[in-house]
Amino acid sequence: MKSQLRLFPFAVALVIIGLFTSACAPFNLQGFHLPKIQIEQGEPQPQTPVVVPTATLAPSPNPSTLANPSSATLLTTLEDTLAQVYAQVNPSVVNIQTTQRLAPSLNLPFNFPGQAPDQAPVTRSLGSGFVWDTQGHVVTNNHVIDGADRITVTFADGNTVEAKVVGADSDADLAVLKVDVTAEKLVPVRLADSKQVKVGQLAIAIGNPYGLEGTMTVGFVSALGRSLPVQSTTSGGATYTIPDVIQTDAPINPGNSGGVLVNIHGEVIGVTAAIESPVRANAGIGFVIPSNIVRRVVPALIANGHYDHPYLGISGTTLTSDLAKAMGLSSDQRGALVIDVTPNSPADKAGLRGSDRQITLEGNPARVGGDVITAIDGNPVQKFEDLASYLATATSVGQKVTLTILRNGHEQTIEVTLGARPRTQSSASSTTRSGAYLGITGRTLTPEIAQAMGLDPNQQGVLVVNVVSGSPADKAGLRGSFKPATINSEQMLIGGDIITAFDDQPITSFEDLQTALAQAAPGQKVTLTLLREGKPQQVEVTLGTRPNS
Repeated sequence: MKSQLRLFPFAVALVIIGLFTSACAPFNLQGFHLPKIQIEQGEPQPQTPVVVPTATLAPSPNPSTLANPSSATLLTTLEDTLAQVYAQVNPSVVNIQTTQRLAPSLNLPFNFPGQAPDQAPVTRSLGSGFVWDTQGHVVTNNHVIDGADRITVTFADGNTVEAKVVGADSDADLAVLKVDVTAEKLVPVRLADSKQVKVGQLAIAIGNPYGLEGTMTVGFVSALGRSLPVQSTTSGGATYTIPDVIQTDAPINPGNSGGVLVNIHGEVIGVTAAIESPVRANAGIGFVIPSNIVRRVVPALIANGHYDHPYLGISGTTLTSDLAKAMGLSSDQRGALVIDVTPNSPADKAGLRGSDRQITLEGNPARVGGDVITAIDGNPVQKFEDLASYLATATSVGQKVTLTILRNGHEQTIEVTLGARPRTQSSASSTTRSGAYLGITGRTLTPEIAQAMGLDPNQQGVLVVNVVSGSPADKAGLRGSFKPATINSEQMLIGGDIITAFDDQPITSFEDLQTALAQAAPGQKVTLTLLREGKPQQVEVTLGTRPNS
């Protein structure tokens, strides 16, 4: 079975409608999409432990009889150290529960037991977080709290309090909450320097997998320098990655999102964010946002509510031997090959050039001919991730950097003044931070989804997944999805309205809808063209202002 990248806020989300309760499976997140409702029967249950009769167990060996008596001492020391780390860090780790209320009418062909006709369904999910300071700031993943109407934080002592969002950054998948708790009850974490992390060192994860609060697991740092796709896009369709991501085999599962990965000294080396798994549970490959990115982003979220990422304005790839030879360069030449330069970006203004011709490598198209970045501020760039890492951890908006490039085989330097990366938003939401507010969550209609809904596979548009209760979309009568389906191994809801045009402007993708909303104004009346149960119709909507978090 093909493995899939998954985020995991308890990604066992609960859908409560009246007295009916159904448990859902962990979120399936190909490409970082985070479906809000997934329905399966039965709640996840821990495996029943195998009970071994006491009589069959061999007596524990006496350390003095071991071939190497010192090994027992080392083991005892390690156990004591791990216990101390847990005692030190666990009071800093919290359980986060979110609630999102959907539109009361989903046009279901039936009622759940105990459900009133006008009763709004609710989704709930669980994740983890940790105490940042004694002023009541708590850090978690952005995907844990994205779209939530209500957030509560439960501390290690069992105390549960309401929390408000102070700031969130989807590009780093980090968010900061604020709770009203006295300083003496808050135990802030200590951050390590993630640049000092080594492959092979012990890694200890503490969080709330499947809602099991205060769970500690132990493993090793498996790899460094991974890249994690960002769960957002700009209105222009650009996507980004989180660089310097730490990979670990410390068992992490749905619900660990937003928790901590610490070293043997109890210092946070990163925030657990995603897993690679074919079975929706730990498979020994977990991904962790490094502490040095956390250290840069979180203070800005507290101070300003957002973080401006340094922005160059290119897309590119690592220069491989085949690409180098195709460009007439030495096969061992390395660097970051510029594929595209965003118009009016810092790179464009500085004169960087993208690739201008296409070739075929092993049967696949590839573009070549652009500038090759070999260094930034004198720091070697061996692969594209080196460039992304330096921009993320060593630069700031407005800073001038010097790029060493190869252009047509000749080396030269270019000075670039970095800008602020265009703001992005969750790929599962069609509301925008600026512009007008519609009040749905949606996704680009794919051929597979279209076929599952009995439509032409070439049909384009945005499938309405959920409608926010009381939103402009709700008041206009838009309908969300209600029918559970499994498409490409991903569980999702289908059957909702499909938006195909916005004031007669074709909507072919989620990004098109984002752009249209960003350009519209609150209070503006717009006409949405829909497909409802396969039949076209138009609905007039008065757009609103996005509610405060």
